[in-house]
Amino acid sequence: MPTSPKAPDEVTSDVPERVMVIGAHPDDPEFGCAGTVMKWSQAGRRIQYVLLTSGDKGSHDPDLRPGQLAAQREEEQRAAATDLGVERVIFLRHPDGLLQNTLELRRQLADLIRHDKPHIVMTIDPWRHYQLHPDHRAAGQAALDAIYAAREWYIFPEQLVGDVEPWRVKEVYLFWTGEPDYWEDITCCMEARISALTRHASQVGLRMEKLSERVYERAREVGEKAGCDCAEGFKRLVF
Repeated sequence: MPTSPKAPDEVTSDVPERVMVIGAHPDDPEFGCAGTVMKWSQAGRRIQYVLLTSGDKGSHDPDLRPGQLAAQREEEQRAAATDLGVERVIFLRHPDGLLQNTLELRRQLADLIRHDKPHIVMTIDPWRHYQLHPDHRAAGQAALDAIYAAREWYIFPEQLVGDVEPWRVKEVYLFWTGEPDYWEDITCCMEARISALTRHASQVGLRMEKLSERVYERAREVGEKAGCDCAEGFKRLVF
């Protein structure tokens, strides 16, 4: 049975507290799951972002150098994350537009998971039908592969030094999914979600008004299916 949306007061202190959001680019979390991030941070969950690229290809301006754009987008992401209550933002700085689910990327993510011990990981659904962006597919698949690797004693055993041990993530929430089975009521957080998106000026620019309307419209469509005003939908995996 689908999971009904939870009201803010239903998120209690006994829920898993550490959350890692893994995205391909700065702004992926704000477009994909920012309402839920805001709601969970307000409920006391400790949230960090891991961005696999810095979005250095995200412009059509020939006068804007990739390094300048990457620096700008990292600052935009930090500002948006702060607005949403995110504690930490990590950039792995892999090439934008050329991201691949390599063994090295899996190793990096497994190491982060083992050290930071998230109970929940939120990432992009790599299996969504007609997901055209290769970075999005690669990011979601790398995250899921790393979750598996992080719990195994004999995968990347060189990381298990000192008090570092394998770590088993309890839940995964896939956003931008075509097959949601879990919804969060984000009616309380829509203004904050829109505000966080405005931080990404290099991407939204002068189109924020129309974009805001589309974001609200989409949240209401999902909310209608979930039985609330505005919602975000996820494919939820429980281990």
